[in-house]
Parts: sequence; structure tokens; C-alpha cells
Amino acid sequence: MAKVDRKAIEAAAKKLREAHETGKPCAPLNTDIPGDDLEAGYAIQDVNTDFWVAQGRRLVGRKTGLTAKAVQKQLGVDQPDYGMLFADMAYGDGEEIPMSRLIQPKIEGEIAFVLGRDLNREGLTMADVLSAVDYAVVALEIVDSRIADWQIRIMDTIADNASSGLYVLGTEPRALGTFDPWSCGMVIEHKGEPISVGAGAACLGNPLTATLWLARKMVEVGRPLMAGDTILSGALGPMQPITPGGTYELRISGLGSVRASFSNLED
Repeated sequence: MAKVDRKAIEAAAKKLREAHETGKPCAPLNTDIPGDDLEAGYAIQDVNTDFWVAQGRRLVGRKTGLTAKAVQKQLGVDQPDYGMLFADMAYGDGEEIPMSRLIQPKIEGEIAFVLGRDLNREGLTMADVLSAVDYAVVALEIVDSRIADWQIRIMDTIADNASSGLYVLGTEPRALGTFDPWSCGMVIEHKGEPISVGAGAACLGNPLTATLWLARKMVEVGRPLMAGDTILSGALGPMQPITPGGTYELRISGLGSVRASFSNLED
């Protein structure tokens, strides 16, 4: 595959930043860059990560995406992807989230891991991950796309920070060993009705397996996971669209619950 010109990378990154800043989605990037070019996608993501860090946004973790085999197949890839978590993406349990910060949001239920030790060396193992995780909490990820109508291919979503939006962490930390991240059941409810159900096994077989993949990848690309980082390990069930003014509650067996509330469009 031909290497994409640096000017095209910079132009695509600016296009996404403008969509992020204005709240107006842009056309798919794959009109200018091949839609299956993962390397170009991460190059665009890196440009914007460095730009935002220079602007004062604080990196506080990473997210793993595309952890479901069905979604990987749909987008023509055989591995997950990753994105950056910034401090200004985090909201508290039940805190109202302004719809003005979002374009076309959807919601997912996940397990988040918070690290107590660095994962910054080559050859990481599952034992390293188990030793590094300080605690786990339930997490709602509000995924979003700066690409109009979610018309994305793999390069678009990677470039767009893995279609990241916002996230909400629960407030009941649990140590590993006090719950089973593989077999735990997950449900998201809206107006008392379940809208998404799943289990830990839906996330790359086990959310800890997804975390190990992410930790190794972050060492490989020179952005290693460090003590204090938050990891959104991947969805346990299908994502669902968000209704303005709605409140969504996530429950994961053995791990607790968390709520996300959204403003009305006119607020």
C-alpha cells in the first residue's frame, strides 16, 4: 500500500478537529485516504493527540475498541483498535452530560480498570496486567463520531480517536478476584427497560485479554500505560443510540452500577 502524503494526514487531522470544535460532522476521510489504511488512521490520531496535549488537555488513559469479533469482521480487521482518554471526557455518576458536547452519540457498557503500576516494558504478560491493575469499576462509554452518519471504515474510526466521545465511571471500586470479568452479566436500562445486554466474554473473550492487548500495543507505539491510567477495556454488549434528556443505568454483576444522564437538545 502506498504511503499517504503527510499533507493529507495533516489535512484529515484538521478536518476532525474542526468537527470536534464546531459540533458539525465532516465527510468520511476515506474519500482522500484509503479506508483500510490503519497506519494512516493512527498517524492522523497521533497528530490530534499531540495537538490537544500541547493545548493543555490531559491524557488520563486509553480505550480499546472493536473488541467484538462481529464488528471486526464488519470493518475488515482482525484486531482491536485504541484511542486516547482525556480528563475532559470524564463525567461523574449521574452528572448531567450536555448534548451540546456530542454529535451522534451512542452508549456502551464496559469494565474499566485503573492501574496502580506502570505497564511500560516489552514482553508484557497477563501476570503483569493482573499485578498492575489497582481496581475495576463499571463504566459507560459514550461513543461518538465526527464522521457524518457514522459512514466509517476502519481508517476513519481509528483517525477519529477510535470514535471516542465521553465516559462515566462507577464509584464502587472492586479488586480483581472479587468478581469474574469473563462471566459477569451486563445490562443497560433506559426508562426501566433493558436496551443492551451482554457479558464479559463478549469483550475479546475476556476484558483482561483486551487490556493485555492494549498494554502491549501502547509499549509498541511509545505511549505506555502508567500508574493512575484508566482503561476502558471494550464493550460487553451492543451499543445503542442516546435519547436527549434520557438517563441510562448500567449494571454489571459483581461490580456495581453507574448512571449517565443527558440534557435535552435545547439545554
